[in-house]
Amino acid sequence: MGLGSDMYRQQILDHYKNPRNYGELEDPTFTHIGENPMCGDEIRMDVKLADDEETIEQVAFSGDGCAISQASASMLSTKLRGKTVDELLEMDRDDVVDMLGVDISPMRVKCAVLAEKVAQDGAEIYQGELDVEKTTTED
Repeated sequence: MGLGSDMYRQQILDHYKNPRNYGELEDPTFTHIGENPMCGDEIRMDVKLADDEETIEQVAFSGDGCAISQASASMLSTKLRGKTVDELLEMDRDDVVDMLGVDISPMRVKCAVLAEKVAQDGAEIYQGELDVEKTTTED
């Protein structure tokens, strides 16, 4: 592991200890919750769309879990602002791992992608393409 990995580890710890956009939006366009039952991570994602109903204007998250899940939610909440719903839906596991900047063990990948999966499922529910009450990484 090089110096770069240490920098990303520090970034993850910073987002975990000082989460960005933590809390709930007053009037979100959509809200969705999810969990990783393997380790107990829980995330709620609130997303507010701009008047064009396509551009993500605000994102907030709340929940509890390991450093990876919470840092990933914090980082994702900043990354999604200004993106479109389609861009959110096109994201995959590799996008989240790249955002974190460190190798994630197979056991921790579900922690890392929880916020992304919750936001994506929330968008699909909003668009009428999905009908689930809660997202789980066990699906």
